[in-house]
Formats: sequence, structure tokens, C-alpha cells
Amino acid sequence: MDGLRDLSNDLPNYVVTAFGERLDQHGGEPGFTAVLAYTDRHPVGYAYGNTIEHGGRYWQRTSPASAGRYTERPAVALREIGVPPAWRKTGTALRIHDALLATRDEPYVTLMVNPAAGDGEVHALYKSWGYEDIGPSQPSPASPVLSVMIRAIR
Repeated sequence: MDGLRDLSNDLPNYVVTAFGERLDQHGGEPGFTAVLAYTDRHPVGYAYGNTIEHGGRYWQRTSPASAGRYTERPAVALREIGVPPAWRKTGTALRIHDALLATRDEPYVTLMVNPAAGDGEVHALYKSWGYEDIGPSQPSPASPVLSVMIRAIR
């Protein structure tokens, strides 16, 4: 791995499996785009997302029903974004986020976040990027209740 340690060995097998299953599902959906960030040939983060349509499952799970201005046209769902601990609080995640959105034509980007993640810091970070809360969602019975957030792309 070119001097990098395989971090998947440090994660429980179910975490790696669940990520792979989500990536496989989202990668086959319309408008899938991924961004991988590198420095000196070493990965430092990633993000991916895909297009979601009006009336789709994503919006059906959001309560209360999302405002028509957000759902009348396709939007981008930011499905995953991540940077290793050493790259957090460096602006890297925002640059990756912005690179992903730079190629998109949709008017809005939405994401779901666990409001308790990082003692609320992750939710606050997205707010600082211009996202606003529009309602809760529970994507599956095993999932915690997540906050659905949205912002204009441009």
C-alpha cells in the first residue's frame, strides 16, 4: 500500500461490510459522483453522492414532508464524506465537499447526519458550511434518527 497502513484491519468487520454495501448501492444509482483527495500520492479523504428525485425514497423518509422548493427538481444527496483524524480541522473536508459539488447542475445538496455525532460537532460543522435542518429521518429501523440538512449548491 505504498507505505500506508491498511486501516480496514482496525475496523470491525461489520463496519467495513456495511460501508461496502452502501457504496455498492449508491454507486449504481443515477448521478453517482465520487471525489478522492490525495497529497503526495497518499489518500487524505473522499466524498460521494448521487442524484435524488422528487418523490423518491430519500424524501419520503423525511418528516415533515420537505418543502417543494427543495424537491421539485432533482437534488444531490451527499452520501458519505470522510477524512482521517490527522486531516480534520484543516479545511480538507470542505475542499473535498466543494470539489464534489463543483461538477453538479442540481440546485440543492442534502445530507443526513446524526446530530449526536462528535458531541454535535459534525452537525455544527455542516451548519457552518451553510446547511440548514429541514426535518428528521430514520432510514432504517436499525438507524438512529438523523437530521436531514440542505443548502443551495451555488
